[in-house]
Amino acid sequence: MFDRLSSLVAALTLVAIAAIFAALAGGDALTIAILAIAGCAGAAIVYGALPSPPPEPRDEPAVDAPPVSLLRHPDFALWVDQEEEPLIGISGNVVTIVNDAAVRLLGRHIVGADIRTAIRHPAATEWLARIGGDSPLETLNLVDFPRPGQRWTMRIATLSGSDRIIFLSDRSAIDAADRMRSDFVANASHELRTPLAAILGYVETLQDMNGEADAPMRHRFLSIIEREAGRMQQLVIDLLSISRVEADRFRRPTASVDLAAIVRTTIAQLQDSEKARPKDIVAILGDDSQPILGDAAQLGQLAHNIISNAMKYGRDGTPVTVELLREGQRVRLSVRDEGEGIAPDHIPRLTERFYRVDEARSRSVGGTGLGLAIVKHISERHQGQLDIESELGKGTKVSVTFPLAEA
Repeated sequence: MFDRLSSLVAALTLVAIAAIFAALAGGDALTIAILAIAGCAGAAIVYGALPSPPPEPRDEPAVDAPPVSLLRHPDFALWVDQEEEPLIGISGNVVTIVNDAAVRLLGRHIVGADIRTAIRHPAATEWLARIGGDSPLETLNLVDFPRPGQRWTMRIATLSGSDRIIFLSDRSAIDAADRMRSDFVANASHELRTPLAAILGYVETLQDMNGEADAPMRHRFLSIIEREAGRMQQLVIDLLSISRVEADRFRRPTASVDLAAIVRTTIAQLQDSEKARPKDIVAILGDDSQPILGDAAQLGQLAHNIISNAMKYGRDGTPVTVELLREGQRVRLSVRDEGEGIAPDHIPRLTERFYRVDEARSRSVGGTGLGLAIVKHISERHQGQLDIESELGKGTKVSVTFPLAEA
């Protein structure tokens, strides 16, 4: 496309050519002059009608754009709400955004509030007062926050400008697990130390005894040593059992086994043993098989622990009733004794490791305090439901319900 100057030159050139042709054709001078004037006027009109060329761009000094606040970006709000742990966005010291977890922990009223008063904990107040200082803020432990016995950690991430994100993490479960592990080690050490001290004491006494006159006493001491050694052995067996069960707790059994056959075998083993009360077992198992997906060895241990507990703590000469009963798509194994019963406040803690209702009696009957803890872990691995019912003076009933295997 021609520019304005090129268009003017072209128009004048055409006028000149037209005048020359008119002269050669014999036109008079007046006609040629009129033709030239009209051509120039037309060229001027065309020149004026053409658009003016755009102005040349001029370099202007660049102006820095203000920083974009991440806290106000819609995608940031979407991400914050998907986080499971509390997140708090602050601008300066003012809370501008919180996620649902932070609202549940601290309340929605903290939005728009000063962060130094939003988190009510003495250590947090002092820590938050140093926001914006020269030294970085290290991760802070909030003990007994928001309730006694709980622990949270708080850390901060600095963004552009005065924007920051505060992260809160619940460490209460980790602390509880650490306490349980410490308690377990302490209890296991205590349980092993007690029979070991008895064994060492009686061995030293035997070493100082001489002569046939001490034979009856020697025999009694050796019997005590054998009993305490057996108690230690059973404790080690139970510790290994609970360790194996916990290692397998996330692996669901896939083999189909007959729970009725496993219970019959367990009862036969207990009745053939030399322990007291084997004849008191009353089995109501029926003739049908009870197929479930399970680990036969672990289910046998579960049945053994429940039935042997009933034999230990039930009254001599009273029945220990073992029953299998189908309930829709599930099968219930229940064991009922007619012992002294258990007070209601003890029942929730019966599956805790080393917990005993009557410690002296448990030791006298040879209990390790791990039997029902093992039962609980085995039932959980097999998707079973453990229930304990008891009434003082009448006895206790322990039941585990398992899902039946699909045909």
